[in-house]
Amino acid sequence: MAPSFLSIANFVETILRWRFSSSGLSLQTISIDSETTIQLWGPPPSPSPENQQKPSLLLLHGFGPSAIWQWSRQVKPLSKHFHLYIPDLVFFGGSTTTTSSSDENRSEIFQASTMVKLMEKLCVERFSIVGTSYGGFVAYNMAKMLPEKVEKVVLASSGVNMRQSDNEAFVARAKCRAVAEVMLPSSGTDLRRFSGMVSTMRLGYVPDFVLNDFCQKMYSEKREEKTELLKGLTIGRDNKVNVSPIQQDVMLIWGKLDQIFPLKMAHDLREMLGKKATLKVIPRSSHIPQMEKSKEFNSIVMSFLIPYSPSL
Repeated sequence: MAPSFLSIANFVETILRWRFSSSGLSLQTISIDSETTIQLWGPPPSPSPENQQKPSLLLLHGFGPSAIWQWSRQVKPLSKHFHLYIPDLVFFGGSTTTTSSSDENRSEIFQASTMVKLMEKLCVERFSIVGTSYGGFVAYNMAKMLPEKVEKVVLASSGVNMRQSDNEAFVARAKCRAVAEVMLPSSGTDLRRFSGMVSTMRLGYVPDFVLNDFCQKMYSEKREEKTELLKGLTIGRDNKVNVSPIQQDVMLIWGKLDQIFPLKMAHDLREMLGKKATLKVIPRSSHIPQMEKSKEFNSIVMSFLIPYSPSL
């Protein structure tokens, strides 16, 4: 691994942190109970009167690096219109828990209840949620838990209708033995394969030492705990689908070329969620349209959350 002062990944992270702070957000650490601590980017403790008038929006990242790496292209445009709360989920970034490593305490439902406690601690009474991939699993469960507080829900590239057979098909496409082999890359070679599964961008031209640097920065911490999170998922354990309509309006955003959750899952999910669900497909993008096609992604989010909103 390169010394920290030579690390390209450290340099990029510094830029991302500046992007968040320059959008009016501050890095905070919140103890939500005696066992769990959450790190988040959010409004400063004493927001300006202008910011107090904005609606609140919670952004939940997917299974991968911390939140600043996954929402970097949303934070500036969305902060103009929303009071943003961007946490690291438990065992990502600076968020952690000392609860026992049972499946119950590693499930997406546990993550959802943790985020519910976080928003209560922050005294946020009403808010909408955008969750991508794994974060969408959490968002869906939060919407079920808090129908009176969660206003609208965006599920981006999030197969909450995943079955065991979908997991098996993904493993076959990735040509690996288990989901964790792809979702938790441990080398530049692994990161190159991971990128090929989640995006349309190819990293064949990027030197191994650069990929190793980014892999170390983004995926080296809490690997055992993150493996437990994958094993603790209640979704995809069998071939039963436990999805029902929720009270809120739901926007599904999907990359047409998604290899993690193929587009057919999006159409099936829209049917399962009923009349309040809408699906928008973004061409020429895969599993991370918020990064690959950020302008289109942000425009869809804005027009859904604030109808007749100005273009970004």
